[in-house]
Amino acid sequence: MSPKQRHDILPTGGEGGPDAKRPGRVRTRTCVGCRAETNKRGLIRIVRRADGGAAIDRTGRASGRGAYVHDDPGCLELARKKRSLDRALHTAIQAELWAELSH
Repeated sequence: MSPKQRHDILPTGGEGGPDAKRPGRVRTRTCVGCRAETNKRGLIRIVRRADGGAAIDRTGRASGRGAYVHDDPGCLELARKKRSLDRALHTAIQAELWAELSH
């Protein structure tokens, strides 16, 4: 069997290793507030920028250290009280960002 033939029969198309994208694979992330695992689309991603600040990553693809939290007032308040978002991103979260997350 030639390498080209082997490439065609692999479920990932021959790209990546054992953790490569596969059909039907569900990507789960953990909310830093309630620690529940859920689908990536059910969470808001917060990313630490190069300047040390934090911002909401609406695309889910921004470079930098990221953390996820549910868009739920209870989870947001829990993350604020426990300072878990601050710890996950290794930076202080600005009051403006908390206000933007609350809306």
